[in-house]
Amino acid sequence: MTGPIEIVRTVADLRARVAGWHADGETVAMVPTMGAIHDGHMALVRQARTLADRVVASIFVNPLQFGQNEDFNAYPRGEARDAALLAEAGAVLLFAPNAAEMYPDGFATTVHVGGLTDGLCGTSRPTHFDGVATVVAKLLLQCGPDVAIFGEKDYQQLLVIKRLVRDLDIPVEIVGGAIVRENDGLALSSRNAYLSAKEREAAPLLHTAIRQAAAEVAAGQTIELALESARAAIEAAGFRIDYLEVRDPKTLELLSGTVGEARILVAAFLGKTRLIDNVPVPPQA
Repeated sequence: MTGPIEIVRTVADLRARVAGWHADGETVAMVPTMGAIHDGHMALVRQARTLADRVVASIFVNPLQFGQNEDFNAYPRGEARDAALLAEAGAVLLFAPNAAEMYPDGFATTVHVGGLTDGLCGTSRPTHFDGVATVVAKLLLQCGPDVAIFGEKDYQQLLVIKRLVRDLDIPVEIVGGAIVRENDGLALSSRNAYLSAKEREAAPLLHTAIRQAAAEVAAGQTIELALESARAAIEAAGFRIDYLEVRDPKTLELLSGTVGEARILVAAFLGKTRLIDNVPVPPQA
């Protein structure tokens, strides 16, 4: 049985709790979230429990990573429910600051990670990764964890955060968490709640198409032909494709022709909902 999670709302209180654990020789893992907790987040917390003595989760809907006409105001919020789920998964502390705590009057610093933020989501959401890098740098410096866990569904984001930590010498290990999927293959996402019943029925076809493309590329098919088939299948399912590309899994360099190891990444709109997904080449069992 898990008890109620402790909630702190200031950086000072967060640092005091973590400092106490470190003074006692305990290790600390952090799982940053924007709330709307689902099984994917809970899997990250459970993974964090295997890596550290204490797990801190955060909930902060970060306005800096939403562009104009995006869903900041509509983004699902429900702290009591989220806190209970995080506690169930094993988090012992929730950092839930307000916007004034994170971005006080006069806040004027932005973190930009070059290179990795070019292309993919960086093209269609040009301010997004500056917002992500800024808030993640703050959270890691505020908490001071030994390890932090981020999901592989946001694959570009994961690589950006790893580069951020390396380049700024932030003393934390960044670990990726495997994508958690519904039984039909749809990657778990807070935005899945926006899908209508008909859209939800079609949504898993996004994963089906890129997994088939990954199998074709792994078997020696050219990237161009594999993506042509995947694009046709995705559009036939009713999606409007933002991007569908094959990239190097470490550098995100755009690949072509025949390759061995790679990552297929896709973003597509189903109705008004933007879904992202990715699979490795060769595909995992």
